Amino acid sequence: MQPDPLFTSLKLGALELKHRIVMAPMTRMRSAQPGNVPHALNAEYYGQRASEGGLLITEATDITPQAQGYRGTPGLYSAEQIAGWRAVTDAVHAKGGFIFSQIWHVGRISHSSLQPDGALPVAPSPVRPSGDHTDASGQPVSFETPRALEEKELAVLVADFVTAARNAREAGFDGVEVHGANGYLLDQFLRNGSNKRTDRYGGSIENRARLLLEVVDAVIAALGAQRVGVRLSPWNGFNDMSDSDGEALWDYVGRELNKRDLAYLHVVEPRADFTTDLPLDANAPDAAAHFKSVFKGPLISAGGYVAETARAAVGDARADAVAFGRPFISNPDLPERVRTGAAMTWHERATFYGGDHRGYTDYASLEDVSQSCGV
Repeated sequence: MQPDPLFTSLKLGALELKHRIVMAPMTRMRSAQPGNVPHALNAEYYGQRASEGGLLITEATDITPQAQGYRGTPGLYSAEQIAGWRAVTDAVHAKGGFIFSQIWHVGRISHSSLQPDGALPVAPSPVRPSGDHTDASGQPVSFETPRALEEKELAVLVADFVTAARNAREAGFDGVEVHGANGYLLDQFLRNGSNKRTDRYGGSIENRARLLLEVVDAVIAALGAQRVGVRLSPWNGFNDMSDSDGEALWDYVGRELNKRDLAYLHVVEPRADFTTDLPLDANAPDAAAHFKSVFKGPLISAGGYVAETARAAVGDARADAVAFGRPFISNPDLPERVRTGAAMTWHERATFYGGDHRGYTDYASLEDVSQSCGV
């Protein structure tokens, strides 16, 4: 009998994974206030989802107060936040799991009510995204036209990512994932739909990729390449993103990242839809397969997978591991359910963002069900 491809070992940078089911980063907006501090509820949530030799990637975590785009998202820039994250990493390590911190800056996907001193959100260029957002109280608001970052501010931004990476190490994380996806700041610099700059950070593909690569190189210098991953969302239009020549852009970025001996590259498939549970677009490009041609390190693919399609992706070598999002919310022991073919619990979308333990830590594991049945 052939081994299950999802349950074979994988070297991912400095880690030796025992299976290839990764928990994807998912914003949940449940940090303690004031201060956006991780607390006991968050430690319980991540600890529930940890497994022996498995990798969890945290929800996107603000590198500075300016990086925040949603109420209740945790940070990694204060002593209190570092201590809160230490409780999270301790809970995951106690179960033999690994955990990376996803570090981000949202750029224009914010609102002045969430920004220090009520300032405008920042971006590569003053291009307002279409659609609506929520303010600091959670009420719907229109996006604002962001302020373009000055070139001299970008060195500070790179340093902020490095500080967050060092804080992650102090908090006990096994590494960090640089968030270059889903229409947030680094992605905004990459694509010419949002980047209209005429300095050395705009115009050509090489210039637009400069900030991402500077951040990655600086974080590598702080932690070592084998503790650093990068997430991208090629061809994904989420948060009003576009580029006039995506294939050339992603080929260049993939080749450049390939030079850096990263722990992994994590790509979001463009078929993924973060806002609904409708069937996915089966005709969208296969991002993992595309990057496999230019990036030779470990590759994680995310976006609408179920057990069968994940096995096929790994079995056919289109990806080295598969990240699951929503199924991990409602199935805290997801790897075991996939391994045994157990039934899955469906998630409640209404409890995704903010709130208390409901829809967060109260989903039952198989063990919980067995105990309640007296088995």
